[in-house]
Amino acid sequence: MAFRGSISFGYGLTPWVKRLLIANGAAHLLLWLAPVLKPYLAFRPASVLLHPWTPITYMFVHGGFFHLFFNMIGLFFFGPPLEERWGSREFLKYYLICGIGGAAFSFLFGMHHTVIGASAAVFGVMLAFAMNWPNAPIYIWGILPIPAKWLVGILAVMSLLSATGGARDGIAHFAHLGGFATGFLYLRLGDPIRYRLDRVRRLWPKSRLKVVPGASKPAPSATGTATRARRRDEARLLDDVDRVLDKISASGLSSLTAEERRLLDEVSRRYRQN
Repeated sequence: MAFRGSISFGYGLTPWVKRLLIANGAAHLLLWLAPVLKPYLAFRPASVLLHPWTPITYMFVHGGFFHLFFNMIGLFFFGPPLEERWGSREFLKYYLICGIGGAAFSFLFGMHHTVIGASAAVFGVMLAFAMNWPNAPIYIWGILPIPAKWLVGILAVMSLLSATGGARDGIAHFAHLGGFATGFLYLRLGDPIRYRLDRVRRLWPKSRLKVVPGASKPAPSATGTATRARRRDEARLLDDVDRVLDKISASGLSSLTAEERRLLDEVSRRYRQN
């Protein structure tokens, strides 16, 4: 299966997508030269206590060239828009969480199977893409367009049916489901950056000061002075948020400085407290 869509082609390779592609390719070459290492890097639920690093390393082990190729194609097309929108740190964290979620599902439901491949992590990335750009056209074999939300939904249903139907095709369907389920829960409950931005956007229109024509001015007091000063500080803060969000719209999250990210974190924290 090949993917292409107008959203994906608008982005070049982002830093962590590029590094993950290189790391997967290098790992595949290494295991081709030294296949004896493969059992020590693949995830086998029954022996995870002996090899506790495998819930991460299994993501870089593939069963063959085409297994690697199709996973990397998915990462190549669906990953850059997410990393551009979220920033490299958030993207990498999400990728690894989805991959570990795939290992966790395999541990719970497929104790006797060895699991390899980046499919769980890539399926999580595809889910996040579909949740951000649900109607983006994805072209199957470069010919048949299908909205991203339908493509991901079909893949999720296929994985569910194959896993619960006991398919013996050598594919880690529970790992795929784990990538989908972990990604969905993280996006809904994990409060990544873009959801915090949505909350911030809903915050300040209600907080803007309103000028009421003809309103009488209260007598000056220490309390009134403190209140006005606090409101001026809030107005300046929200103006700063406006500026930062305009910058995100124009250049993406990766363009923000560390101070601008701290500003958004602080406003988001205040919102949650309120």
